Amino acid sequence: MNAFWISTGVVALAEMGDKTQLLALVLAARFKRPWPIVWGILVATLLNHALAGAVGAVVMAWVGPEVMRWVLGLSFVAMAVWVLVPDQLDDSDSDTTRHPWGVFAITAWVFFLAEMGDKTQIATIALGAQYTPLWAVVGGTTLGMMLANAPVAFWGEALTRRIPVRAMHVVAAVIFLILGVAVLGGLV
Repeated sequence: MNAFWISTGVVALAEMGDKTQLLALVLAARFKRPWPIVWGILVATLLNHALAGAVGAVVMAWVGPEVMRWVLGLSFVAMAVWVLVPDQLDDSDSDTTRHPWGVFAITAWVFFLAEMGDKTQIATIALGAQYTPLWAVVGGTTLGMMLANAPVAFWGEALTRRIPVRAMHVVAAVIFLILGVAVLGGLV
């Protein structure tokens, strides 16, 4: 269960101010239908993070635990720096006007694409390499995404005015740094 809760916390914090959270805000403002947006986020995240977690597990088996310890430790330290840079939403990420699909399909598609190479996907790869079972990592990272994005789908802009996003970035950076040092030191 440790893998589940660590994965949940890491991704929930990393997601604060992330472009996919901004995307949830754009979709909520555009469609004003939170439930299909939330379901689309859930499906996209499950698929994306299952793929990312599996990649992490395969890489761990391929390179071995000692090499992976260094890769993971340095990855977590890099994530600490990366999370301090707030994301900007690209116009291409929010263009939903050209699609005849429903809100659910649009959300699932754009969220899946927006997560490719994103901080939380990279974190999921690292977590999938570090922790077992894989279902706990994927479940935890998915819950972390939902904790960060579902409220935005429901309460949108009112919520974002109350959350000190910069403070959340700093907290997330400190957590990633602690995880990186702990992994490099062989503590986890």
